[in-house]
Amino acid sequence: NGYYRSRWNKCIHSSRDFSDMVYIDNYIFNKDVYIQFNSTVGEFVGYTAHGVYNAELWNKDPNILQQERAEVERYCKHNAELYQSAIADKT
Repeated sequence: NGYYRSRWNKCIHSSRDFSDMVYIDNYIFNKDVYIQFNSTVGEFVGYTAHGVYNAELWNKDPNILQQERAEVERYCKHNAELYQSAIADKT
């Protein structure tokens, strides 16, 4: 009988050079995504009234957008390179 809020982000790629890397950042309330940032879109998308309202605000802030867009390099590619080298070293 409570509320459930979470934020999940993930990195998706299929190429060995990470050239197709996609960063997705989901904001979830009661198991429903209400805002999502997808690096291929390059901005936030709202899926509920509250999500649309916040997405519009966040998309107007260049600092927030720049930070989210940078996550492909900072978070996704950096960690993928570490995982790939760890796996390649073991084979």
